[in-house]
Amino acid sequence: MTVTVLLVDDEPLVRAGLRAVLEAQPDIEVVGEAADGAAVIPLVRQLRPDVVAMDVRMPLMDGIEATRAVLRTVDRPPKIVVVTTFENDEYVYEALRAGADGFLLKRARPAEIVHAVRLVAAGESLLFPASVRRLAAEYGNGDGDGNPAARAALERAALTGREEEVLRLMTRGLSNAEIAARLVVGTETVKSHVSAVLAKLGARDRTQAVITAYESGFVAPG
Repeated sequence: MTVTVLLVDDEPLVRAGLRAVLEAQPDIEVVGEAADGAAVIPLVRQLRPDVVAMDVRMPLMDGIEATRAVLRTVDRPPKIVVVTTFENDEYVYEALRAGADGFLLKRARPAEIVHAVRLVAAGESLLFPASVRRLAAEYGNGDGDGNPAARAALERAALTGREEEVLRLMTRGLSNAEIAARLVVGTETVKSHVSAVLAKLGARDRTQAVITAYESGFVAPG
């Protein structure tokens, strides 16, 4: 199965570099490019990419607003990976809060870029636990008390004890297989728990669940 990708970045050299890396893979096809977030929605509707690699900072519409717009207006939206120069960036955190599936540094090695695209296309979230913790500590009001909206979402979720365990391990960036090994249960059991956590929190994916966990004060980001 071929993974199709839309590249969105206002720097032609960045787009060219990403295209060269991705199209060297037999299972990845770059189907289009855009220089600003304002062009994303029509291209997504026309091209139906599996993944959008989106620059977080652009002049007309940045990656945060473009992410919100895609998820709000497009049926069966693609996975979105925001691409950034600096990982400790409020724009990155806001993009994750807006619904992006993860972020990728522009200085990432080619193998990391390819892995990221394949990972999110397969439905996994691209989490870097240490980076997300730092972002949550600085920008997410995750000071132990949590912000009211996230705290209310967690209270409404009424997670079971096992679901809370799974959520804590998710915040550490563990995969389903790693969680299964830690809890000594089957992978399918973990998948069921993860699905239940996402549904109860109203989270689009693991990234959104992890951000809720930090912002609610369920886990401390420090």
